[in-house]
Amino acid sequence: MAGLSKVILIGNLGSDPEMRYTPNGKAVTSFRMATSRRYTTASGESKEETEWFRVSVWGKQAEQCNQFLSKGRQVYVEGRLRTRSWEGQDGQMRTSLEVTAERVLFLGTRAPVSLPEEGEIEPEDLPFDESK
Repeated sequence: MAGLSKVILIGNLGSDPEMRYTPNGKAVTSFRMATSRRYTTASGESKEETEWFRVSVWGKQAEQCNQFLSKGRQVYVEGRLRTRSWEGQDGQMRTSLEVTAERVLFLGTRAPVSLPEEGEIEPEDLPFDESK
C-alpha cells in the first residue's frame, strides 16, 4: 500500500527567493514562508500564531518563482514534506522539515497598489454620477 505526504499552505514570503542550479543544470528555488492563525482565547484575548516553512521548488516552476515572487508576496504552496538532516557548525546533527513544492500559485497583487491620498479624488473623477 502506498503512502501519502501532502501539505497545503497559504502564506507570505518572509524573504526573496534564492535560485541556484544543480550540477546537471536543473533550477531549484528556495524561500521561506509564514502562515498565520488568529484565534480568541477562552478569556477573550486575541492571539496570533505564526509558523515558518522552508520551501523548495524545482524546474521551470523554480524559474518562475524566482522571477515573479518577492518578500511579502502571498502564495499558495502544495507539496510534500521532506526531512532534511545536516551537521551544524557546532558538530551537532540538525533536522528540519522542508516542503518540496509540486504546485505554487501566486496570490494577491503582483506589485503594491498605490492608492490615492484622501481628497485627491474629485466626484467628477468617478465613473458614475450619484446625483441622478
